[in-house]
Amino acid sequence: MSKHPPSTVTTDPMPASYEAALDELERLVAQLDAGQLPLDQLLSQYQRGAALLAFCRERLDAVEQQIQVLDGQTLKVWDGAA
Repeated sequence: MSKHPPSTVTTDPMPASYEAALDELERLVAQLDAGQLPLDQLLSQYQRGAALLAFCRERLDAVEQQIQVLDGQTLKVWDGAA
C-alpha cells in the first residue's frame, strides 16, 4: 500500500473583481511559464488558473448581457472614438 500526499487543490476564494482575478491569473501564468514550480504545486496552480479564467469569462459574459439589455438587445460595435 503506497502512501500518497493529500491533494493540494487550492480552495482560495475568488477575487473581488475582474481586475484582481486577471492580475492573479497573469502572475500565475508567469510562474507556470518559468517552469520552476515543484510538481505538486504545478497541478494546484494550474487548477487555480483554470478557476480564475472561468471567473473572468463569467464576469465578461455578465457585462455583455447587461450591455445588450441597455442597448435594447442590439450589441453595438465600439470603435473607441467618441
